[in-house]
Amino acid sequence: MKEHLQDFIQYMIVEKGLSKNTIQSYDRDLKSYIEYLMKVEQLHGICDVQRLHVLQFFQHLKQHGKSAKTIARHTSSIRSFHHYLMRNRICTQDPTEHLNTPKSEKTLPKVLNIEEVEALLESPDMTKKSGLRDRAMLEVLYGTGMRVSELINLNADDVNLQMGFVKCRGKGNKERIIPIGKTASEVIEQYIQQARNKTRKPGEQALFLNHHGKRLSRQGFWKILKGLTDKARIEKDLTPHTLRHSFATHLLENGADLRAVQEMLGHADISTTQIYTHVSTKRIREVYSQFHPRA
Repeated sequence: MKEHLQDFIQYMIVEKGLSKNTIQSYDRDLKSYIEYLMKVEQLHGICDVQRLHVLQFFQHLKQHGKSAKTIARHTSSIRSFHHYLMRNRICTQDPTEHLNTPKSEKTLPKVLNIEEVEALLESPDMTKKSGLRDRAMLEVLYGTGMRVSELINLNADDVNLQMGFVKCRGKGNKERIIPIGKTASEVIEQYIQQARNKTRKPGEQALFLNHHGKRLSRQGFWKILKGLTDKARIEKDLTPHTLRHSFATHLLENGADLRAVQEMLGHADISTTQIYTHVSTKRIREVYSQFHPRA
Protein backbone atom coordinates (compact mmCIF):
# COMPACT_ATOMS: atom_id res chain seq x y z
CA MET A 1 0.00 0.00 0.00
CA LYS A 2 2.76 2.41 0.96
CA GLU A 3 4.50 2.12 -2.41
CA HIS A 4 1.25 3.10 -4.17
CA LEU A 5 0.99 6.11 -1.87
CA GLN A 6 4.53 7.19 -2.75
CA ASP A 7 3.73 6.91 -6.46
CA PHE A 8 0.53 8.91 -5.98
CA ILE A 9 2.32 11.70 -4.08
CA GLN A 10 4.97 11.86 -6.79
CA TYR A 11 2.20 12.09 -9.40
CA MET A 12 0.58 14.99 -7.51
CA ILE A 13 3.90 16.83 -7.34
CA VAL A 14 4.96 16.33 -10.96
CA GLU A 15 1.67 16.22 -12.86
CA LYS A 16 -0.56 18.47 -10.75
CA GLY A 17 2.06 20.96 -9.56
CA LEU A 18 0.35 21.38 -6.19
CA SER A 19 1.83 23.50 -3.41
CA LYS A 20 4.07 22.03 -0.74
CA ASN A 21 1.40 22.49 1.93
CA THR A 22 -1.27 20.72 -0.16
CA ILE A 23 1.08 17.81 -0.86
CA GLN A 24 1.88 17.51 2.84
CA SER A 25 -1.85 17.47 3.61
CA TYR A 26 -2.48 14.64 1.11
CA ASP A 27 0.47 12.69 2.46
CA ARG A 28 -0.60 13.10 6.09
CA ASP A 29 -4.25 12.17 5.44
CA LEU A 30 -3.42 9.10 3.34
CA LYS A 31 -0.76 7.81 5.71
CA SER A 32 -3.30 7.76 8.55
CA TYR A 33 -5.82 6.08 6.19
CA ILE A 34 -3.38 3.34 5.13
CA GLU A 35 -2.23 2.79 8.71
CA TYR A 36 -5.87 2.26 9.73
CA LEU A 37 -6.49 -0.18 6.86
CA MET A 38 -3.43 -2.24 7.76
CA LYS A 39 -3.67 -2.23 11.56
CA VAL A 40 -7.42 -2.13 12.21
CA GLU A 41 -8.95 -3.72 9.10
CA GLN A 42 -5.99 -6.10 8.64
CA LEU A 43 -5.83 -5.48 4.88
CA HIS A 44 -2.69 -6.23 2.90
CA GLY A 45 -3.49 -4.79 -0.53
CA ILE A 46 -4.98 -1.43 -1.47
CA CYS A 47 -7.26 -3.12 -4.01
CA ASP A 48 -8.87 -5.14 -1.18
CA VAL A 49 -10.47 -1.98 0.21
CA GLN A 50 -14.28 -2.02 0.17
CA ARG A 51 -16.77 0.80 0.64
CA LEU A 52 -17.46 -0.41 4.18
CA HIS A 53 -13.77 -0.05 5.11
CA VAL A 54 -13.77 3.57 3.98
CA LEU A 55 -16.96 4.34 5.92
CA GLN A 56 -15.54 2.68 9.02
CA PHE A 57 -12.41 4.81 8.71
CA PHE A 58 -14.57 7.94 8.73
CA GLN A 59 -16.36 6.62 11.81
CA HIS A 60 -12.93 6.00 13.38
CA LEU A 61 -11.99 9.66 12.74
CA LYS A 62 -15.27 10.84 14.23
CA GLN A 63 -14.79 8.73 17.36
CA HIS A 64 -11.38 10.32 17.82
CA GLY A 65 -12.92 13.80 17.86
CA LYS A 66 -12.07 14.90 14.32
CA SER A 67 -14.21 17.74 13.01
CA ALA A 68 -16.49 17.52 9.99
CA LYS A 69 -14.06 19.79 8.15
CA THR A 70 -11.15 17.41 8.82
CA ILE A 71 -13.20 14.37 7.77
CA ALA A 72 -14.26 16.19 4.58
CA ARG A 73 -10.61 16.85 3.78
CA HIS A 74 -9.75 13.17 4.35
CA THR A 75 -12.64 12.22 2.06
CA SER A 76 -11.24 14.38 -0.73
CA SER A 77 -7.73 12.93 -0.30
CA ILE A 78 -8.95 9.33 -0.23
CA ARG A 79 -11.22 9.83 -3.24
CA SER A 80 -8.35 11.34 -5.27
CA PHE A 81 -6.10 8.43 -4.29
CA HIS A 82 -8.59 5.76 -5.39
CA HIS A 83 -9.36 7.64 -8.61
CA TYR A 84 -5.63 7.60 -9.35
CA LEU A 85 -5.49 3.83 -8.72
CA MET A 86 -8.40 3.28 -11.11
CA ARG A 87 -7.01 5.54 -13.87
CA ASN A 88 -3.68 3.74 -13.76
CA ARG A 89 -5.43 0.34 -13.80
CA ILE A 90 -3.87 -0.68 -10.50
CA CYS A 91 -7.31 -1.50 -9.10
CA THR A 92 -10.52 -2.50 -10.88
CA GLN A 93 -12.97 -0.94 -8.43
CA ASP A 94 -13.31 2.38 -6.63
CA PRO A 95 -14.66 2.03 -3.05
CA THR A 96 -15.28 5.80 -2.87
CA GLU A 97 -17.73 5.83 -5.80
CA HIS A 98 -21.02 7.57 -4.85
CA LEU A 99 -19.55 8.35 -1.44
CA ASN A 100 -21.06 11.46 0.14
CA THR A 101 -18.67 14.07 1.46
CA PRO A 102 -19.62 15.14 4.99
CA LYS A 103 -20.63 18.79 5.11
CA SER A 104 -18.18 20.87 7.11
CA GLU A 105 -19.52 23.46 9.47
CA LYS A 106 -19.22 26.98 8.09
CA THR A 107 -17.56 29.36 10.50
CA LEU A 108 -17.10 33.05 9.83
CA PRO A 109 -13.43 34.07 9.75
CA LYS A 110 -12.08 36.25 12.54
CA VAL A 111 -11.14 39.73 11.42
CA LEU A 112 -9.47 42.76 12.97
CA ASN A 113 -11.13 46.15 13.04
CA ILE A 114 -9.29 49.17 11.62
CA GLU A 115 -7.98 50.26 15.03
CA GLU A 116 -6.54 46.80 15.71
CA VAL A 117 -4.89 46.68 12.28
CA GLU A 118 -3.28 50.08 12.90
CA ALA A 119 -2.05 48.98 16.34
CA LEU A 120 -0.50 45.86 14.83
CA LEU A 121 1.14 47.79 11.98
CA GLU A 122 2.63 50.27 14.45
CA SER A 123 4.00 47.57 16.78
CA PRO A 124 7.37 46.79 15.05
CA ASP A 125 10.39 48.80 16.23
CA MET A 126 11.39 50.70 13.09
CA THR A 127 14.80 51.60 14.54
CA LYS A 128 15.86 47.96 14.13
CA LYS A 129 16.47 45.98 10.92
CA SER A 130 14.08 43.26 12.11
CA GLY A 131 11.44 45.91 12.82
CA LEU A 132 11.71 47.30 9.29
CA ARG A 133 11.24 43.77 7.93
CA ASP A 134 8.30 43.01 10.23
CA ARG A 135 6.51 46.25 9.33
CA ALA A 136 7.07 45.56 5.61
CA MET A 137 5.66 42.03 5.96
CA LEU A 138 2.56 43.24 7.79
CA GLU A 139 1.99 46.00 5.23
CA VAL A 140 2.24 43.47 2.38
CA LEU A 141 -0.09 40.97 4.09
CA TYR A 142 -2.77 43.51 4.93
CA GLY A 143 -2.23 45.49 1.71
CA THR A 144 -2.53 42.51 -0.65
CA GLY A 145 -4.42 39.77 1.23
CA MET A 146 -1.88 37.16 0.17
CA ARG A 147 -1.35 33.94 2.08
CA VAL A 148 1.62 33.62 4.42
CA SER A 149 3.10 30.86 2.23
CA GLU A 150 2.94 33.30 -0.70
CA LEU A 151 4.53 36.07 1.39
CA ILE A 152 7.57 34.07 2.49
CA ASN A 153 8.06 32.72 -1.05
CA LEU A 154 8.31 36.22 -2.52
CA ASN A 155 11.58 37.13 -4.20
CA ALA A 156 12.89 40.68 -4.38
CA ASP A 157 12.20 40.91 -8.11
CA ASP A 158 8.53 39.96 -7.58
CA VAL A 159 7.89 43.48 -6.26
CA ASN A 160 7.67 46.41 -8.66
CA LEU A 161 7.60 49.51 -6.44
CA GLN A 162 7.57 51.99 -9.34
CA MET A 163 4.50 50.43 -10.94
CA GLY A 164 2.93 49.60 -7.56
CA PHE A 165 2.28 45.87 -7.81
CA VAL A 166 3.52 42.55 -6.45
CA LYS A 167 3.61 39.24 -8.31
CA CYS A 168 2.93 36.12 -6.27
CA ARG A 169 2.42 32.43 -6.90
CA GLY A 170 -0.55 30.82 -5.17
CA LYS A 171 -2.13 27.38 -5.01
CA GLY A 172 -1.33 25.17 -7.98
CA ASN A 173 1.61 27.51 -8.72
CA LYS A 174 -0.83 29.97 -10.32
CA GLU A 175 0.60 33.44 -10.70
CA ARG A 176 -1.35 36.61 -10.00
CA ILE A 177 -0.64 40.33 -9.90
CA ILE A 178 -1.84 42.35 -6.89
CA PRO A 179 -1.63 46.15 -6.54
CA ILE A 180 0.15 47.57 -3.49
CA GLY A 181 -0.48 51.00 -2.02
CA LYS A 182 1.89 53.92 -1.54
CA THR A 183 2.41 53.27 2.17
CA ALA A 184 3.34 49.62 1.66
CA SER A 185 5.68 50.57 -1.23
CA GLU A 186 7.49 53.13 0.92
CA VAL A 187 7.94 50.70 3.82
CA ILE A 188 9.20 47.94 1.49
CA GLU A 189 11.69 50.36 -0.10
CA GLN A 190 12.93 51.41 3.34
CA TYR A 191 13.30 47.76 4.41
CA ILE A 192 15.22 46.80 1.25
CA GLN A 193 17.65 49.72 1.46
CA GLN A 194 18.25 49.78 5.21
CA ALA A 195 17.88 46.12 6.22
CA ARG A 196 17.61 43.47 3.52
CA ASN A 197 20.57 44.56 1.41
CA LYS A 198 22.79 44.66 4.50
CA THR A 199 21.90 41.18 5.81
CA ARG A 200 21.30 39.19 2.59
CA LYS A 201 23.58 36.23 1.98
CA PRO A 202 25.17 36.11 -1.52
CA GLY A 203 22.80 34.59 -4.07
CA GLU A 204 19.73 34.77 -1.79
CA GLN A 205 16.71 35.94 -3.81
CA ALA A 206 14.11 36.02 -1.01
CA LEU A 207 12.51 39.35 -0.19
CA PHE A 208 12.01 38.65 3.51
CA LEU A 209 15.02 37.29 5.38
CA ASN A 210 15.72 35.87 8.82
CA HIS A 211 18.63 37.06 10.96
CA HIS A 212 20.94 34.63 9.13
CA GLY A 213 20.26 36.43 5.84
CA LYS A 214 18.27 33.49 4.47
CA ARG A 215 14.60 33.11 3.48
CA LEU A 216 12.27 33.45 6.45
CA SER A 217 10.28 30.31 7.26
CA ARG A 218 6.56 29.97 7.95
CA GLN A 219 7.31 29.06 11.56
CA GLY A 220 9.58 32.08 11.86
CA PHE A 221 6.81 34.39 10.69
CA TRP A 222 4.35 32.79 13.13
CA LYS A 223 6.68 33.57 16.09
CA ILE A 224 7.12 37.15 14.89
CA LEU A 225 3.37 37.67 14.56
CA LYS A 226 2.69 36.27 18.03
CA GLY A 227 5.21 38.65 19.57
CA LEU A 228 3.79 41.66 17.71
CA THR A 229 0.22 40.69 18.65
CA ASP A 230 1.16 40.70 22.32
CA LYS A 231 2.99 44.03 21.91
CA ALA A 232 -0.04 45.59 20.21
CA ARG A 233 -2.24 44.25 23.06
CA ILE A 234 -4.66 42.58 20.68
CA GLU A 235 -6.72 40.10 22.66
CA LYS A 236 -8.17 38.24 19.67
CA ASP A 237 -6.74 34.84 18.73
CA LEU A 238 -4.69 36.14 15.81
CA THR A 239 -3.33 33.85 13.08
CA PRO A 240 -1.39 34.75 9.91
CA HIS A 241 -4.63 34.24 7.94
CA THR A 242 -6.43 36.89 10.03
CA LEU A 243 -4.83 39.71 8.05
CA ARG A 244 -5.98 38.07 4.81
CA HIS A 245 -9.52 37.88 6.19
CA SER A 246 -9.31 41.50 7.35
CA PHE A 247 -8.06 42.66 3.93
CA ALA A 248 -11.04 41.09 2.14
CA THR A 249 -13.63 42.18 4.69
CA HIS A 250 -12.47 45.81 4.80
CA LEU A 251 -12.46 46.02 1.00
CA LEU A 252 -16.02 44.72 0.74
CA GLU A 253 -17.24 46.91 3.60
CA ASN A 254 -15.97 49.92 1.65
CA GLY A 255 -17.75 48.92 -1.55
CA ALA A 256 -15.20 46.83 -3.46
CA ASP A 257 -16.44 44.55 -6.23
CA LEU A 258 -16.62 40.89 -5.19
CA ARG A 259 -15.00 39.69 -8.43
CA ALA A 260 -12.06 42.04 -7.93
CA VAL A 261 -11.55 40.76 -4.37
CA GLN A 262 -11.73 37.18 -5.69
CA GLU A 263 -8.95 37.95 -8.18
CA MET A 264 -6.74 39.55 -5.54
CA LEU A 265 -7.22 36.67 -3.11
CA GLY A 266 -6.58 34.09 -5.83
CA HIS A 267 -9.78 32.15 -5.18
CA ALA A 268 -10.66 29.73 -7.98
CA ASP A 269 -14.35 29.79 -7.02
CA ILE A 270 -16.22 32.97 -6.11
CA SER A 271 -18.26 31.02 -3.53
CA THR A 272 -15.10 30.93 -1.40
CA THR A 273 -14.91 34.73 -1.51
CA GLN A 274 -18.60 35.14 -0.67
CA ILE A 275 -18.04 34.20 2.97
CA TYR A 276 -16.66 37.72 3.43
CA THR A 277 -19.99 39.20 2.38
CA HIS A 278 -21.52 37.30 5.32
CA VAL A 279 -18.94 38.86 7.62
CA SER A 280 -19.85 42.32 6.32
CA THR A 281 -23.57 41.61 6.71
CA LYS A 282 -23.00 40.44 10.27
CA ARG A 283 -21.15 43.69 11.03
CA ILE A 284 -24.03 45.73 9.57
CA ARG A 285 -26.50 43.88 11.82
CA GLU A 286 -24.32 44.54 14.87
CA VAL A 287 -24.17 48.28 14.07
CA TYR A 288 -27.94 48.36 13.52
CA SER A 289 -28.63 46.56 16.79
CA GLN A 290 -26.30 48.83 18.72
CA PHE A 291 -27.36 52.20 17.37
CA HIS A 292 -30.89 52.04 15.98
CA PRO A 293 -33.50 53.12 18.58
CA ARG A 294 -36.09 50.59 17.29
CA ALA A 295 -33.68 47.66 17.11
